Formats: sequence, structure tokens, C-alpha cells
Amino acid sequence: MLEINIPGFKIVELNHLVLDYNGTLAFDGDPVSGVKEVLQELSEHLEIHIITADTFGKVASTFAQDPCIIKILPQEDQAWGKLHYVRELNSENCVCMGNGRNDSLMLQEAGLGIAVSLNEGLSRDAAFNADILINGILPALQLLQNPLRLKATLRS
Repeated sequence: MLEINIPGFKIVELNHLVLDYNGTLAFDGDPVSGVKEVLQELSEHLEIHIITADTFGKVASTFAQDPCIIKILPQEDQAWGKLHYVRELNSENCVCMGNGRNDSLMLQEAGLGIAVSLNEGLSRDAAFNADILINGILPALQLLQNPLRLKATLRS
């Protein structure tokens, strides 16, 4: 668990890291270089969930040996599927990261929502519903490794 007291925002108690795959952790189905190593480190404090439609069909084989829970959702109603998944985990204890319109509801519902922009872009809805916007998945994950960065960004 990660507990972070962010003055003027809230105390976040995080047990789960819920990640969109394509456009957030990966580009064209391949993970961003360095992501797996950082997820390995974060798995000591958080349960890692990768939630995706798996457009390129690579997520299960890519993370087969890693400490991640993979949830493949049907192509339709992605936004609702992700929202319900996060609610089942207790959304207040989740930090969620995503970039797409289908991530916007889970970003809004999460205890901490982080919108990540990679080469695929960042949807307006995801950006609007997140607590933080950041350029790149590694800087996003590093916020969890260095919680003072979260305080600096979110405190009032």
C-alpha cells in the first residue's frame, strides 16, 4: 500500500494500480522501454492490473512472467467495463492511468487519476477527468516511486 497525504487535496491510500494498455503502457501493442522494470518495483507496494481490449493481441504474452493481473474486456462498452472493474477493487484505493476516451470514467472514479500522453495522443475526456496530466508513462509511474512529486502537483 502507498499512503500519501496531499495537503488541500486528500490523503490517498492506494492498493491497486490500474493501467490501460495501448496508448498508455504500450505503443502499437509493444510496451514502452523500461515499463516492465518499474512495474516490478511498484508491485512490492501495489497490486498491478492491466485492463485492455488488447487490440494488438500481445498483452498476455508480454506480461506472462510479470506480477500483473491482466483483464481483457470486450470491444464494446469499454468505458463502462473499466469503470466497473475499478469499482470492484474499491475505486478510492486505486490509482488509474489511461489516455483514451474509454479511460475517462475510471480516471474520474479513481482515488487518483493520471492521464498519460504518448504518441497515440490523449483524449479530451481523459484529460478533463484526471487529477494529473503527464507526458509519458515512465514519468507517470515515477510519480508513485517519488510521492513528493504528487504533493507538489496536487497540493493547494
